[in-house]
Amino acid sequence: MPLITGGEIMSVAEKISSFIERQDSLSRHYLEVPEDAWITDHARAMPGEKKDPVHGAVELANSGGVRHQHGIHRAVGGDHDAPNPGDYLCAALSTCLHSTLRMVAERLGVTILNSDVTATAQVDVRGALMVDSSVPVGFQRLHCDVNLEVPADTGERTLKTLMAGAEHCCVVFQTLQGGTKVTTDWRVDQVS
Repeated sequence: MPLITGGEIMSVAEKISSFIERQDSLSRHYLEVPEDAWITDHARAMPGEKKDPVHGAVELANSGGVRHQHGIHRAVGGDHDAPNPGDYLCAALSTCLHSTLRMVAERLGVTILNSDVTATAQVDVRGALMVDSSVPVGFQRLHCDVNLEVPADTGERTLKTLMAGAEHCCVVFQTLQGGTKVTTDWRVDQVS
């Protein structure tokens, strides 16, 4: 299916070639100017439409100011009537792994006929509710189910390279697996 770009029709093959050229150009640039490889993503949470403590909104970077409503899981006292932070964590993991899988496949010349990634996260909430101090606060299990359809003649070695490359290059996957330290700056205004 052709993609329309700048008033011209660009075939999928041309779009892929453009993507690879763009990545190659960026890679060469980052070798020469490593500080340019640093990017910053962000999201900002705030009170949502409902002003109670179990609902809020989040504004993601590059979303044009669109605010997504969120709730809190019923297991910790919320209504579970909107996506909760764990759902957003799973969304970040699944979208990153899926995108990375597709980019690595393009680099390897692997045709993907169909694909999807489902991320699940499991947590014992007793830690968060301070019910049992021996239970850690945080997800204890994260898992991704990757469904991938490729042509029958795709070699096993190529598939192993694709799978390993997707996991290795997935920023969110590696961040969660590596346990990146989170820092916090608090600014508190006491208003009378």
